[in-house]
Amino acid sequence: MSDEHLPRRGGVLQGVRTLDDLDASGRRVLVRADLNVPLSDDGRITDDLRVQASAPTLRHLLESGAQVTVCAHLGRPGGEPDPGSSLGPVAERLSEALGQDVYFSGDDRVVGERAREVTASLAPGEIALLENLRFHPGERSNDKGFVNELAWFGDAYVGDAFGAAHRAHASVVGVAERLPAYAGKLMVRELEVLGRLLEDPPRPYVAVLGGAKVSDKLGVLRNLLDRVDAIAVGGAMCFTFLRAEGHDTGASRVEEDQIEAVRDLVASARDRGVDVHLPEDVVVAPEFAEDAEPTTVAADELPDDQMGLDVGPRTADTYADAIRGAAAVFWNGPMGVFEWEPFAAGTRSVAEALAAADGFTVVGGGDSAAAIRQFGLDEQVDHVSTGGGAALQLLEGEELAGVAVLRDG
Repeated sequence: MSDEHLPRRGGVLQGVRTLDDLDASGRRVLVRADLNVPLSDDGRITDDLRVQASAPTLRHLLESGAQVTVCAHLGRPGGEPDPGSSLGPVAERLSEALGQDVYFSGDDRVVGERAREVTASLAPGEIALLENLRFHPGERSNDKGFVNELAWFGDAYVGDAFGAAHRAHASVVGVAERLPAYAGKLMVRELEVLGRLLEDPPRPYVAVLGGAKVSDKLGVLRNLLDRVDAIAVGGAMCFTFLRAEGHDTGASRVEEDQIEAVRDLVASARDRGVDVHLPEDVVVAPEFAEDAEPTTVAADELPDDQMGLDVGPRTADTYADAIRGAAAVFWNGPMGVFEWEPFAAGTRSVAEALAAADGFTVVGGGDSAAAIRQFGLDEQVDHVSTGGGAALQLLEGEELAGVAVLRDG
């Protein structure tokens, strides 16, 4: 990242206490990390972005002589123990990332006697990981009793789970209200980068938005209208836009209840002079299946019995041109079903354009982050966010609960 693209402090980071404010030597530090990694059916970690992103904060604390206890969630076990959602495999991967032992509590109660025994024996510069926070029903409800038990594990708290910062959960908000609380390196980095896009983006600024549901993106789209110079829309959500423009969309997914909102949004964008790029052509198939026969058709000529599963090559070229000409790009949401090779070309084209762009390039977490890593291009963009939902909420202009609690006063 060149100096001209460096994120700037201030704005969403105003008043946030950071590791620079924490003397961690000899202290018991509880770190809320984001280790919610995807697992294969046989329990293997398929993408360790979040593990690697958590390492700098943990390494800093360990080198400072802290006794570090890490807490995190994995999946949605529903408030009770689930062997398939254990953080055991994550402890092994985290140990590899840090180059030292990570002692895993394996305590299904999360904060029980076994967890206390493991963490109480830590020496300065040693680290332990608690079992999945969501094994306990008090995590998601921010139960005061669970907060009190969790707070036992530290006399200082570091919030580094940006991907969970929009959740008012016990480990994100409750404990931070009980202990002296600071933002970790990942949290600061995410707020710097996304804050730059929110407050002072280089121009021209292009937002590329895809994914399944337009209803998930309307808030950020509305908030971006006064900031961006162009919007490019792909993924299944583009068919709601095409329907709003009066086009037939065949058997493609359309959110009928969002058509009027999309029509108003597009009109508002054009009134502001924002270019709205919609697909010119799409890749369709007769069914939602990896082995379905793909065909490319014009966006206004979708057959009734075909569904769109990717943007077409002309559209991909147009979006790539917009990205190459931008000084800043924010990408959130794939252009199609990128997990299936016949329908991955549009998403790959966007990823390649971001990787080759000279501008300030940010990938907004979730499936977009998975896609650019799948294509091996993640190190060629300025920032890959670890928080899809949190990134979108921040760019909607909303305060994140897990950030507000880290501010002075």
